[in-house]
This record gives sequence, structure tokens and C-alpha cells, in this order.
Amino acid sequence: MNPGLVILISTVTLALSVVGGWYATRSVLALAARSVAAEAADPEAAPGAPPEPPRGPNSVRAVAALRGGTWIGFLERFAVTGLVLAGDATGVAIVVAIKGLGRYPELRENPEASERFVIGTLASLVWSAGLGILGRAALGWWA
Repeated sequence: MNPGLVILISTVTLALSVVGGWYATRSVLALAARSVAAEAADPEAAPGAPPEPPRGPNSVRAVAALRGGTWIGFLERFAVTGLVLAGDATGVAIVVAIKGLGRYPELRENPEASERFVIGTLASLVWSAGLGILGRAALGWWA
């Protein structure tokens, strides 16, 4: 296979994983927050009463507890997609383990942050692994 084509496919796959995964993960978190808001809606609240602060994965408390999450997500997707392209499933497991262990103190203290972490991580992993598989298939197709 042409080395230039390998570099092109790999670079495009990694870029789509990192950037597109940000949009995909934020969309999934927004959907999860909508379901929490619908459950928390109080039909008996007095008209004009101040709204309750948002709860769930997009609450201020959850976002604050998981500071740096955007950059961690970028790096996670880059690593996972790159490892899938390279055919290294063990490396993916190591990335997931490091992320979980690194966030354990924040997750133990804050259940809303825990919900955000699980939803965001799964969305990010599915996106990045899926693109890695597609990129690997494209590399095999042009081989």
C-alpha cells in the first residue's frame, strides 16, 4: 500500500475521532441531561417560582468536579483510535483503566460527576473505537 495513503487515512481518521467525538459526546450528554430535566420537572411548582438548579450530567457541580474533561476526552479518543488502527486492543484497556483510576477520587465524592463520567466515557469510547475500526477497514480495503 502507498505510504502516503496510509498516512492520509490514519490522519483523517484520527482527526475525525478527536473533533467529531467532541460533538458526539456533548450530544449524548445533552440527551442525558434532557431526560434528567424531564424527570425533575415539578408540575405543582408555583408560577413564577425560581427554577431549580440543573441536576444530572450537565450540572454545574458535575462539570466543575470533572475539570479538564474536554482535554482528557481529546487525548482519550486520539489514543483509542490510534490503538485500534494499530490493532492493539490491550492498549485500549490500559487507556480506560488509567482514566478510571485517575478520576476515582472525584467520582467517589460526587454522584452527578460519576454519571457524567460514565456517559461521556462510553460515548467517547464507542465513537473512537468505531472510527478506528472504520479506518482499519479502509486501510485493508486499499491494501
